[in-house]
Amino acid sequence: MTATTEIQTLIDTYRQAVIGKNVEKVMALYADDIVSFDAIKALQFKGKAAYRAHWVACMEMCPGPHIFEFHEIAIDSADNLAFAHWVANCGGTNDKGETQSCWMRVTACYRRDAGQWRIVHEHWSAPFDMASGAMLFDVQP
Repeated sequence: MTATTEIQTLIDTYRQAVIGKNVEKVMALYADDIVSFDAIKALQFKGKAAYRAHWVACMEMCPGPHIFEFHEIAIDSADNLAFAHWVANCGGTNDKGETQSCWMRVTACYRRDAGQWRIVHEHWSAPFDMASGAMLFDVQP
């Protein structure tokens, strides 16, 4: 299997774990020294413990079904490092039964340790309007 195929499999596993609300399966995909620039709450999360707490909070925000669709995935790999980027429609159903989602930009970096690829960095973001400071959650690819 090529590194690109292995990364695509990891991305697919990640997506399914989030849809299935399986925090432990999601966390198994991260390196212990993960640094994440997630789009929600904090400027950054450093390490698995901090990011796990964030994932648990995210799952609690959307107790209903999740939306986690990835489009335009591009993967580049070399030896023990790889990166990928895509656009994602993500969201979920809140405790009032309302489904909310938006399009985000995603970049993920991977490192192979002992033959296993792990996510070492990811960055989720949404564009914003500089004049108003408003996030542009209705932008679509």
